[in-house]
Amino acid sequence: MSPLVREARRLVLASQFLTRLPAPRLRSISEAELLASTHWFPLVGLVIGALMAAAGFAGSMLDPWLGALAVLTLGVWITGALHLDGLADVTDGLGAAHGRPERQLEAMRDPHIGSLGAVAMALLLAGKLVLLMLLLREGQWLALLLVPAWARLGTLYWAATVPPLATGMGERFAWRSRRLPMLAWLILLAPLSWWLSPWLLLAPGVMLAWAAFLRHRVGGMTGDGLGAGVELTEAALLLILVVGALW
Repeated sequence: MSPLVREARRLVLASQFLTRLPAPRLRSISEAELLASTHWFPLVGLVIGALMAAAGFAGSMLDPWLGALAVLTLGVWITGALHLDGLADVTDGLGAAHGRPERQLEAMRDPHIGSLGAVAMALLLAGKLVLLMLLLREGQWLALLLVPAWARLGTLYWAATVPPLATGMGERFAWRSRRLPMLAWLILLAPLSWWLSPWLLLAPGVMLAWAAFLRHRVGGMTGDGLGAGVELTEAALLLILVVGALW
């Protein structure tokens, strides 16, 4: 298999893992190949961001609230609420722990969403809707291009730097992310952020903060922790962009 075909397969795998976007069906997928596809996660984020920016621009031509709803709905549909589920599980786990790590893991593995998880999802979606409206009202729709990319770069950083807490699909990414792809994406996203909105250069600080939370509050990295990190990073960056636009 040529290097070009191999990387194309990995890009398709990354898209299939993170989104519902149409992609060629692949056969005989190995776990090693799936793990190797993670360095394309930020590019998938750029694709998501491009679609969200387009939806925001189109909707905001009529009304900022309509644009915000279009962006939010599109984002949830594209990802299949994958990361929202992680946020709900982490919230349920922290709420059920009561100082007992085994209870936390048990709650996070429970396929049912508890009341705390449902409230967390509702608050996050409501918060994103308001922030998106404020951002679109200020005409900052193009900045949406980079928000999902930064959040998915975060998954590479968290998986490479936070020790895994348990065994699962998300935890298998732990310590597998190579530094070179992360550095390459950082070099690409930083100047783009400076051009679109310098406030996005605070994204690495958000990533560092979530890594610290995973270590000291959750106890380590889990697949749910990665998903929750994506959602919270996106929300934090939207808040930063709104503050910057209204400054």
